[in-house]
Amino acid sequence: MDARTLGALLDVVGGPTVRLHTAPAGLAVPVTDVLLYDAHAPLPRAPGALLLAVGVLPEAAGPLVEEAARAGLTGVVVRGTGGPAEVAEAHGVALLSVDEDAAWHQVHLLLASAAGSGPAPAAGGLADLFALADAIAAAVGGATAVEDPRQRILAYSTVPGQAVDEDRRQGILGLQVPVSAENTEQYRVLFAAGGPVRLPALRAGDLPRLAVAVRAGGETLGSIWVVDDGRLAPDAEQTLVQGASTAALLLLRSRAAQELARHQGGDLLRRLLDGSADDTAAGRLGVRGPVRVAAFVLGTAAGLPDAEQTALRLLDVVRLQCEARYGRHACVLLDGVVYALLPGPGERHVKLAEDIVARAGQALRVPVRAALGEVVPEPGRAADSRADADLVLRLLGPELPVASVDAVRPRVVLLRLTELLGERRELSAGAWRRVLDHDERHGTEYARTLVCFFDAGCDMAGAAKLLGVHPNTCRYRLRQLQQQTGVDLDDADERLVLWLQLRTLAGLTAATA
Repeated sequence: MDARTLGALLDVVGGPTVRLHTAPAGLAVPVTDVLLYDAHAPLPRAPGALLLAVGVLPEAAGPLVEEAARAGLTGVVVRGTGGPAEVAEAHGVALLSVDEDAAWHQVHLLLASAAGSGPAPAAGGLADLFALADAIAAAVGGATAVEDPRQRILAYSTVPGQAVDEDRRQGILGLQVPVSAENTEQYRVLFAAGGPVRLPALRAGDLPRLAVAVRAGGETLGSIWVVDDGRLAPDAEQTLVQGASTAALLLLRSRAAQELARHQGGDLLRRLLDGSADDTAAGRLGVRGPVRVAAFVLGTAAGLPDAEQTALRLLDVVRLQCEARYGRHACVLLDGVVYALLPGPGERHVKLAEDIVARAGQALRVPVRAALGEVVPEPGRAADSRADADLVLRLLGPELPVASVDAVRPRVVLLRLTELLGERRELSAGAWRRVLDHDERHGTEYARTLVCFFDAGCDMAGAAKLLGVHPNTCRYRLRQLQQQTGVDLDDADERLVLWLQLRTLAGLTAATA
């Protein structure tokens, strides 16, 4: 199958994650592979490959770019800014960069998966694991299961005639190993071992196990367990080690596909949120019908020394909770805010946001706020819902950590009116300035009296109660106000405009006046 071109690869992963600085040979050049630079080994001749400049500072990458050109490579990827663009131009090599804090192994997984003919579907990785479990079971002679580090069963063998016990039955039924103190101890022994281990039966009626950890580098990716009924093949341990090596490759490939799918989903969601998506974006994201944007933000981000990393952890928490509720789900971090697209209808959205805020606050040890925009009829209107959510975020605080736009609609309207009135000269002029000016020059309390009068629904007794004065005092002030400032309180339009201007531009309420 034809290799991706550099342009096609950038369509998949380009943007904030991978930036192109120069492509002197054009974007139609092929990308056949992604290599990690090793300073202690000669650079292989690999036409069409991208080279990740591991351990090389961008400003010192000139010689590596020249070497890459001699090896026929398509491009070099540096970490950070300030790469040798002029050297790359001169030698016909593309120069790309990733963020300074990007992990090279994650960049490699992302680019290697994108450089293939297409991302492997998630189900394909599981199918390969099931095939591997069957192959191991047939070779060693015992029922086999592949697990992740959290003891979730990813795949299991279905070879007929092999012995099983109650532990295996229960684990497969729930796709989760039953929790017990004895199980925990066996996992501790397994992950501390350097190879396969034989573990005794946990209780009467159960069978022993032969198990091995699945690792890549220093990272534990999972484990493989074989039911041992006493008839395993003589070379079972060696076969299990080989199976673990294959499982590591399959799990890494599955992770790469998931990372790529998440990146693509995040990029599609970003386009939907900023209104730049085409008509096919929602379909590729797998959403249709009514949707709502939920926005999550750290309550004290400004005071955190590692705010960016904490925001990334918040993204993980939001994504995990949304995937648990809705399956495969796209979330994206934009300008410190984590956005998620929730499918309608929206009856349970506030409860989900409250759960996420509670879990994230506990996990990150910082307060988290959540705002929900209006439910819109189709994903193409997601930008409108996002605008609502962004407004609601500005109204949240310790006393109101979670809110939907419908719940705080009056405050949202006043917030937007405040901005609008403040931007236009003709909307900010009027009698309210004369009232405030009179109070400042003469020590009167006309503005306070007006606001209380309005907040009391133009009821004199209610206004007097808010002011803490006799109703006659309130009545006298309002008569004097009209005579000295020219305000006509009998005009309903003037009352409305005056109240809005005092409420928004002066920021006065009965509680604050």
